[in-house]
Amino acid sequence: QVQLVESGGVSVQPGGSLRLSCAASTYTYSGHFMGWFRQAPGKEREGVAAIYIGGVTTYYADSVKGRFTISRDNAKNTLYLQMNSLKPEDTAMYYCAADSRGNWYTRERALSQYTYSAWGQGTQVTVSS
Repeated sequence: QVQLVESGGVSVQPGGSLRLSCAASTYTYSGHFMGWFRQAPGKEREGVAAIYIGGVTTYYADSVKGRFTISRDNAKNTLYLQMNSLKPEDTAMYYCAADSRGNWYTRERALSQYTYSAWGQGTQVTVSS
């Protein structure tokens, strides 16, 4: 099973930017979805963004659309989440995830935590003045 390691989480002021990275230990096949999720204390884990590695399909949660961008560097087996115009409500532990089944999913399925079988340990993002 692929191992995922996130990095890049720090404390930042509102309006700032961050880029999270997720390094995969093995090649994640082009026909698989990968995603970013976040979980704030006392809240359920929610899907933030997902990308179909082999194509141009990307999905975003409404709360981050226009501010966050998911991308991937295939040569480096690394997934990214560029976060701009950060808000205090973006504060959470951020996780990356990989799907092992290779299916194509609708937005609802791609942003559901139950779609993914491999998870990283998380990286903390805090947005505060």
